Amino acid sequence: MASLWDDLDSLVNSPSSFESTTGERGTIKPKADFDAGDDAVALRKAIEGLGTKDKVLIDILTHRSSAQRQLICEAYLGATGRTLVEDLKGDTSGDFEELLVALATPPAVYDCHEVMRAMEGAGTKDSVLIEIFASRSNQQIKALSDVYLEETEKMLTLDLKSEVSGDFSNALLLLAEGKRDDNTAVDADKAKEDAKTLYDAGEKKWGTDESAFVDILCHRSIPQLRQTLVEYKNISGKTLQHSIEGEMSGELEELLVAIVKCVKSVPAFFAERLYESMKGGGTDESTLNRIMVGRSEIDMLDIRAEFKKLYEYSLHSAIESDCRGKWEKSLLKMCGGDDD
Repeated sequence: MASLWDDLDSLVNSPSSFESTTGERGTIKPKADFDAGDDAVALRKAIEGLGTKDKVLIDILTHRSSAQRQLICEAYLGATGRTLVEDLKGDTSGDFEELLVALATPPAVYDCHEVMRAMEGAGTKDSVLIEIFASRSNQQIKALSDVYLEETEKMLTLDLKSEVSGDFSNALLLLAEGKRDDNTAVDADKAKEDAKTLYDAGEKKWGTDESAFVDILCHRSIPQLRQTLVEYKNISGKTLQHSIEGEMSGELEELLVAIVKCVKSVPAFFAERLYESMKGGGTDESTLNRIMVGRSEIDMLDIRAEFKKLYEYSLHSAIESDCRGKWEKSLLKMCGGDDD
């Protein structure tokens, strides 16, 4: 299996990892000659007829951009007086229902609901919070937080603070504020200084100063952190990920490693998350749905390429092996092709 860290030398010149909400590397593109009204009628007939016509639901919802799907939702509400999400929940079930509902939900709302679900009940699903806050841009985090405030009348950061604790809490809350430096310019001297600070706070001393890692990894811009990873390797002879894994444990380690992986390559980070969601005896359906929906318009082509490079078989074949029925068909449409 190839390593995420074999090509460190190419790190600095790689494109920005924290993309905008759409990109040319997605598998779902806006449909030409799009008519929201026609699609709403077709979906209504597919749902209201005798037996749901799943193929119609799949063909429409996996072949329209998120913006187009929101226009369809508006047209559907106008025509029926009901929301498309309500009708999908009433007429489908299981993983297929969850996927279709995700497709019919605006990205910021979906992210918000995933965060809310991760905080529900006894015990917080830290891995979901880590995935979302380590990989989203400031803009995406702000949109998520705005939805949270609108739906709950509470500040997301305050609710998160009551769910998590310690250095992990400090790091997660910094990310949830959505105030990472957005400057694209790289200060080489500052990168060397930060790399030395990280080395002195971890590898060089007995015990670890976690706050130094949290401060640098949660505040610096992505291009700046890329340069810092290179400088750290020069100073320590190790990658920063290896040092974090050796110095820390638990949720803080998982979060900081996720940030470092996203700095290097968001597509590789998500390829690894997809692999983890499908390996072994059970499937993490929610993670699989969340990533396929969330990245289908941004960088799914790159995720597919990274998946094949890391695991030597295609994402398409992994979905075929691990999923079944109409849920599988929907995911394969969003995958967009087989790289084997």
